[in-house]
This record gives sequence, C-alpha cells and structure tokens, in this order.
Amino acid sequence: MKITVLMENTALEGCGLTPEAGLSLYIEYRGKKLLLDAGSSGKFAGNAQALGVDLSAVELAVLSHGHYDHADGLRRFFQVNDSAKVYIRPGANGPHFSMGKNGPYFIGLHREIWAGHQDRFVEVAQPRLLLEGAWLIPDTVRNPDFAGQGDGLLYKRGEDDFVPDDFRHEQSLVLEGEKGLVVFNSCSHTGIVNIVRGVLDQLPGKQVYAVVGGFHMAAKGQGALNCAPEYVYRVADALKELGVEEIYTGHCTGDTALGLLRERFGPGCRALATGQVLNF
Repeated sequence: MKITVLMENTALEGCGLTPEAGLSLYIEYRGKKLLLDAGSSGKFAGNAQALGVDLSAVELAVLSHGHYDHADGLRRFFQVNDSAKVYIRPGANGPHFSMGKNGPYFIGLHREIWAGHQDRFVEVAQPRLLLEGAWLIPDTVRNPDFAGQGDGLLYKRGEDDFVPDDFRHEQSLVLEGEKGLVVFNSCSHTGIVNIVRGVLDQLPGKQVYAVVGGFHMAAKGQGALNCAPEYVYRVADALKELGVEEIYTGHCTGDTALGLLRERFGPGCRALATGQVLNF
C-alpha cells in the first residue's frame, strides 16, 4: 500500500505544499484509490494536484470522525469527485462542540456539506469489510488507563445541554499489508492503545504492524501537553507490547509528545508531514 499525505499541520521542508491544522491521506491499496479525511478546507486538493494525485479517480472515501478539520474539505472533494461514497459512523454529522473562553463553539461537519450531499454519505454502524483486506472498525475498548486525555470536547444534546463527547462517531480504517495490519485513526480520541486493542478484538488472529494518525496529546500553547509525560511513555510501552513496530503520528499529537514517544518507542516512531509518502 502507498499513502500520500495530502494535508497535515506541517509540510516537508522545501516541498512547496500548503499545510494547515487538519489531516488528509490518499491511499492506493490493491488497485483501489481511497481518501481518508479531507482537511479543514479545500487546500488539500491543491496539494493533491501538485503531487500528481487525481482526486476525481478516488473510488471511496472515509471520514474518521465528525470534526471540521477532517470533514470540511469534503466541500471541495465533492466538487472534483462526483461518485465516491464517503463512509461515516452514525453521529458523525452531529452537533460537535469545543469549550472556548466564551463558551462552546461548533467544530462539527458544517450543515451545508451534509445537507447538500446526503446521497454521498454511507453510515456504518458495525465493523465493515470495505474490500478485501480493508475494514472500518469502530472504537470499542474504553480502558480508562489509556483513555484519550483531551478535554473540552462536547456533544450538544439539547438547546443548552452540552455533554462530554463519547466519540462514538470515530472509526479506524484498517488495511492488511505484507507485515500485518496498518491502523489509521486520525485523532485517536478514545486512546490509541484502546483503539489497537479494539482492532485486535474485532479482527481475531491478526497482528497490528503499524499505526498512522494523530494521538490527541497536544494542548493549546507552544509545546504544551494535554497529559502527563508518564501517560505518553505508558502509551509507547503498551504499543510495543501489542506488537506495533511502526508509528507515524502528527496533527493533534504535538512535537513534545512526539519527542517523548520517540524517546520511549525508538526509531520506529516518525512524524507525519504534508507531502510525505509512506509504503507498507
């Protein structure tokens, strides 16, 4: 499989591509062309063009969860691709908010994208085989020792009733490679260790070789963590114990957490960046 990073918070030096706070991956797998997420604007499409990626040829797309920095680029995707279905979890189009200084503010999939293209979205409530060797897997393990550490993310249940988001709208794209499974989870809100364990539970007899995506360990502020360094070390140790050999992470992980992960996990832990090409 070949993965081209169309959008990430950073870009490879000298590549001439535009980064933004978001994530989008173009995946070529067993003769199929897939898109995972579309960033927070249409800028991923400009990067795709510069990288020689034809978005009109994408055959299916996956939305990892219902936050704008992964979903709002779909507005542009639907302009350049008139056929690919977008597979989502139930609730991905829901009222997702974040707590700010002045109260909750909307961070979900914007209404006009959903309302104008409902025929393009496919809700997937259970584990689903997308094609041979490719699955959509919901987050099922909720071990508090490895729960995601970010707070302030909310779901609007009523007029003024905000509750903590349980991230049931989040899913992993899992692809089987020559060395084992590659798990793509763009933000890992429920905790990447829990997510890997859930994948192994739902795909018995398989082994996870690599994980790709954000780990939601960054807080606002230069180099800030939303968790204790000990938590980051514990995650790195647990992933190694689960047999994971490669990590590619970025977006919401943050440079400080990446440094701690590398320190504990070793050279198999690498940063994601716009313009990068991965092969498994």
